[in-house]
Order: sequence, then C-alpha cells, then structure tokens
Amino acid sequence: MADAVPWLLVGLGNPGSAYAGHRHNLGFMTAERWVERHGDAGSWRDKFNARTTTASTPWGRVVVLLPQTYMNRSGSSVGPAAGFFHVPPARIIVAHDEIDFDVGRVAIKRGGGHGGHNGLRDLIASLGSPDFTRIRLGVGRPTRGEVADWVLSDFSSIERATIVPEMIDRGEAAITAIVRDGVAAAMNAWNTKT
Repeated sequence: MADAVPWLLVGLGNPGSAYAGHRHNLGFMTAERWVERHGDAGSWRDKFNARTTTASTPWGRVVVLLPQTYMNRSGSSVGPAAGFFHVPPARIIVAHDEIDFDVGRVAIKRGGGHGGHNGLRDLIASLGSPDFTRIRLGVGRPTRGEVADWVLSDFSSIERATIVPEMIDRGEAAITAIVRDGVAAAMNAWNTKT
C-alpha cells in the first residue's frame, strides 16, 4: 500500500527564460523530465511561490515543486509546501547542481551540509533540518573566474548536445529509484554504479 504522506520533489533553479539553460537550473530540468515521464506535463499550476504539480505513481503520490523565488530564497517556497502536505524532511528529494562533481556525474546523498550552495543553505534554514535527500548533478568547477558566474552561465554547445541530456535522464532515474525503492536502497544501488 502506498504511503499516505507524499514525496516532495524539489527542483532548484532560477525562474525565467534568461536562466533556463544555466548550470544552476539543472534541478529544474531534472524535475521537469521526471514529470514528463511519470506525471502530467500539462498540469503545472502556481502555488507556494512555485510551479507545482502532483503525480500519482504505482509507488505513491509525488508533489513536484519548482520554486519561483530565485535560488537563494528557495526555502520560502519549499517550507510552506512541506508544511501544507505534512511532508517531513525524510520524504523531500531535492535535485540541484553540484560544483564538486565533474560534469555529468550523478549521485544520491541523504542529509549533510550545504557545501556553499545557497539554495541548499536556504532550504536547511527554512526546514530546520538538513535531513532531506539530494540528487547531486555535476556541473564542475570553473578553471578561472567566480563560481557564481560559472553556475549562472550556459553549458557549452557540446555539453548540451551530449552530456547534459544523459545526466538529466540519470537524475530522473535516480529520483524514480528513491520513490520506488526508498532512499537507502536507491543509494546502495545508484552510488555504486560506474
């Protein structure tokens, strides 16, 4: 029997077409891909300062949230949504860009710090806990220049044509594994893949 408490899937990013292809928007891209495969891509609506939709899956209900508050204020969207649906941090999945991973690497992590990621920092502050699950999507570090400029820039044309679509697909598969099998089983299976 499906759990009565839904999963809350959060894609992190910045709203608006000017940011759409940025490295910082990988969370949005991955959550949208998950909805394309498991939900109704036409059912998005505006609530909780976010674009949101709900998918009913064989493994339970999933509320999907794309905060429209800009990255640094994501918690002001996620906190109210989690409260409304009575979702504890243990049932929140957050897809986000990860500068400590090479471009293309995907891994699942439960809990931990924010690692300098301002979206995660705000979520932890808003939820009062770091104990949510993260889908970490590698964007690499810049060889020169500021990290902020790097994450607020587009992928190269070669990355957009090759690595990025595959990474988004693997992020979607990791989310599905969590919802279907639970966090611990998904981590054990996913994080040992080459």
